[in-house]
Amino acid sequence: MKFKITVFICLFLSVTFSAQKTIEASAIMKDIKSGKAISYQNVTITGTLDFTYMHDALEKLPAKKRSSWWGNSNSNEIKKQIEVKISFINCVFEDDVLAYIPDEDSGYTFTANFEDIAIFKNCAFERKAMFKYSRFENDADFSGATFDDDTTFKWAKFDRNISFEHTKFAEISTFKYAKFNRYVSFANSVFEDSAVFKYTQFNDGVSFNRTNFAEDLNIKYMKVSGEFDITKMNVGYDIDSKYTEINGKSFNKYLISNRD
Repeated sequence: MKFKITVFICLFLSVTFSAQKTIEASAIMKDIKSGKAISYQNVTITGTLDFTYMHDALEKLPAKKRSSWWGNSNSNEIKKQIEVKISFINCVFEDDVLAYIPDEDSGYTFTANFEDIAIFKNCAFERKAMFKYSRFENDADFSGATFDDDTTFKWAKFDRNISFEHTKFAEISTFKYAKFNRYVSFANSVFEDSAVFKYTQFNDGVSFNRTNFAEDLNIKYMKVSGEFDITKMNVGYDIDSKYTEINGKSFNKYLISNRD
């Protein structure tokens, strides 16, 4: 009898522990809204994680878009400031993670900025990961992350330290017009589809050391100041480097001048 009770308790604890490893995105959003720092490790997040809080904002917006209302009088962009620290390590996002939503019904575009540290280290994004127009004002870390669906960091701005080392992008990924104010590393990352760095600015250097671009790489108009490490970088198809500037030199001239 004691043995059976012990087994039952162990099974109960096992089920309870397993249940604790899954959390609803809505609960995370509620904590952020109340000003709590977010820190999760080895958990699965279900439901759409909307950093823009679009539905909350829509309740305060007029039924029809009006450019003279809410913030910038010349824009229909509604910005949400995430003021607390965000930390996800070894987590799985089963649904969309959104810091950018262009809402066709209302005519507004909802975006989110991150004022504190934003960590998504070794996380799996199984659905969309949208960070278009997001500003990361503090350190950010996407190292070891995998993006299985659409993702964009177009027009994103990174003010402090940022890493994309050992990151995998399964679909087309774009950093078009993104701006990196400090050194950033994409070392050992894998881009399984086309990668777009058109008009991207690297103001303090960038590393593509051992980065594998399985298909096309678009670095047209890209500008780099500082270190430019492309040691053992692999590109499967074409590189569009028209008007690219590496420390004031064209991409081809940079390669020639740095050839052993």
